[in-house]
Amino acid sequence: MSDSDDLTAVWADLQRRWPEHRIEPSLDRIRALTDLLGAPQRNYPVIHVTGTNGKTSTARMIEALLREFGLHTGLVTSPHLVDPRERILFDGQPIDAERALGAWHEIEPYVAVVDAQSVADGGPELSFFETITALAFAAFADAPVDVAVVEVGMGGTWDATNVAAGAVAVVTPVGLDHRDYLGETVEDIAAEKAGIIKPGAVAVLAAQEPGVERVLLARSVEVDATVAREGQQFGVAGRGVAVGGQVLSLTGLHGTYDDVFLPLFGEHQARNAALALAAVEAFLGGLGTLDPDLVRAGFASVTSPGRLEIVRRSPTIVLDAAHNPHGATALAAALADSFDFTSLVAVVGVLADKDAAGIIEALAPAVDRFVVTAPRSPRALSVDDLAAIAIDVVGDDRVEVEPDLIDAIDRAAALAEESGEYGGAGVLVTGSIAMVGHARALLVPESGR
Repeated sequence: MSDSDDLTAVWADLQRRWPEHRIEPSLDRIRALTDLLGAPQRNYPVIHVTGTNGKTSTARMIEALLREFGLHTGLVTSPHLVDPRERILFDGQPIDAERALGAWHEIEPYVAVVDAQSVADGGPELSFFETITALAFAAFADAPVDVAVVEVGMGGTWDATNVAAGAVAVVTPVGLDHRDYLGETVEDIAAEKAGIIKPGAVAVLAAQEPGVERVLLARSVEVDATVAREGQQFGVAGRGVAVGGQVLSLTGLHGTYDDVFLPLFGEHQARNAALALAAVEAFLGGLGTLDPDLVRAGFASVTSPGRLEIVRRSPTIVLDAAHNPHGATALAAALADSFDFTSLVAVVGVLADKDAAGIIEALAPAVDRFVVTAPRSPRALSVDDLAAIAIDVVGDDRVEVEPDLIDAIDRAAALAEESGEYGGAGVLVTGSIAMVGHARALLVPESGR
């Protein structure tokens, strides 16, 4: 068997473990594992990223900037769209099969030890997310990397990534999501996310609702962290829509950077860029104003698959992983801001534990018709249930049902072209990361390699 085949078998085995959407409020297992491995996460500085939406894009921007400044980077994001290797990047490239297998063989005996001890104590084995987090930390230490950018999986305090002590803690906008695990209010959720702010760190905070900001500032004071806030110490000074993205003027912690091309769409991505820039400035410390040419080059190289990603033309097909009302609201605003669709049909599939009505309601002003389907996930909301919710929100004249994703995309394309002016027909695939990943595998075949 090839390394690729061996790695596929390893991923399949790991994914039989406790799934990442299920957490237990404990770091005991992941800490036991990383301690047995010699605490690899302490071998390099970490920039830790949490929030409700924008985490992955912000983390990718931070990594791209650091790489442009000559640092060897590790990047952890989740979940993956197509291939689990997307979760662990070295210098901007997914971990290769040989390196991933090497890291797994290194940690596998210790995983077995922790599994056995946890079960003997009446607990579960290590989860998929705990295991892959440890694998990433070990691989980064072996490389070694100069810095790791680590995206939280869910929450913060009890997330497996929180065995790392981030020199910089980045908090993207906080909204309602994962309420069954993180809390019923945005303040409760903020308290969980605030757990990544460690003693002596720099906390780089996106603009937040007042209650969220109070929670984050209280945590920062408690641990004597330095705080940088969007709108006060940094932010977007100006932006204009451009072909393939937008041109920004960003106010950082140490200077203003003009004529920054960002090949991503939407005001929310401009704000993510400001957040990323401030995080990099905070990490690089006393360098003062960064080289503007390197900043421009770093942002120009950014990609964020599945985030307002155009994958086809005639009609234009856009993928976006918005999966809660907060993200869907930002998506609707970005569509109005950056696209000129005369007819837009959304293919929507949602997981059962998400606020489907809130997602449909947020998208409704930007979308002419909805074709409802189901993500390829055991957690998927049924097509019939989603159709009933969508009809209740927007009326039955705007909703069609296609259980199969490729049929749903074909039907949406036909509807968009029926009523859209030449060149103005668009299809949006959204509502679930799992479904966007499936769509990307169908429409961008090389994404699965």
